[in-house]
Amino acid sequence: MSEHEERPRPGYEERLQAFTGRELRPLTPAQDPVNQPMIRHWAEAMGDTNPVYTDAAAARATGRTGVVAPASMVQAWTMRGYAATVAPPSPSAPGGFDALVALLDEGGYTSVVATDSEFTFLRELETGDHVAVRETVESVSAEKRTALGTGRFVTTLKTYTDRDGATVATQRWRTLRFRPAPAAPPDAVPAPRPRPAVNRDNAFFFEGAERHRLLIQRCTGCRTLRHPPGPCCPGCGSLEWDTVEASGEGRVYSFVVSHHPRHPAFTSPYLVAVVELAEGTRLVTNLTGVAPDDVTIGMPVVLDWLTAAHDPTLPVFRPAPTEAP
Repeated sequence: MSEHEERPRPGYEERLQAFTGRELRPLTPAQDPVNQPMIRHWAEAMGDTNPVYTDAAAARATGRTGVVAPASMVQAWTMRGYAATVAPPSPSAPGGFDALVALLDEGGYTSVVATDSEFTFLRELETGDHVAVRETVESVSAEKRTALGTGRFVTTLKTYTDRDGATVATQRWRTLRFRPAPAAPPDAVPAPRPRPAVNRDNAFFFEGAERHRLLIQRCTGCRTLRHPPGPCCPGCGSLEWDTVEASGEGRVYSFVVSHHPRHPAFTSPYLVAVVELAEGTRLVTNLTGVAPDDVTIGMPVVLDWLTAAHDPTLPVFRPAPTEAP
């Protein structure tokens, strides 16, 4: 903590560690019981075609009494829902979640990022089960230095129970509450980008990029294009290959807007996209020259090149020019 930052009041560590074992969320029932429509929506969204989630006969054939919910869906039943998310905050129980956040804010740990989640499942949930959840603090770590900033790992334990009070699952949830690192001065030299792992299978790709050529690996046996590069054709198994140069045209197949974790070489937020090339292969890349809110699935894009001193030349994509009517 710098000398200009406000220091927490005396006894801070003791007050923070006193949260260990404290209940953050009292036993809270889910808004709805486990039901088939929500299971179906979840399975479709996840692409999970296991029939025990949607077909009662198929579930009974496995020894179950009927359809069951996917195990990892247990958290979804107890989520607050949209209305509670946008409603004005209501006072929490004394010493609960809001009190812990306020105490962490006092220490300067005003930013948060989830780090990991560990589930233990004790039994499958069936339609008609009504789940409830209770959350307690398991531990608050000593101060740690991380790439995001100095902070503390807060681990809580969520216990999911059925209507009889029997535990059906537990979830150990860990977040990092940290002090955001100071922004670099405007005239600071940009940090180098992470270096790609270049090997014998993909060296041609990066060598082509240095010459502003987007090369795609092609099997010389079945003529199938593939990316990312590899030693063996996934179609026919041939080890023989050559390359073709892509036209540089494509469409956005999918994309994400990356906010965390922050990296000094990137200006956050930034766009990471899967671009489907005109040749049929797909490439993970960055989108430039467009605001996140203006990106759409299927948007036409064209090849551009990211070239910076001391960094490898990499292909990026920008929106394709629109034709005049």
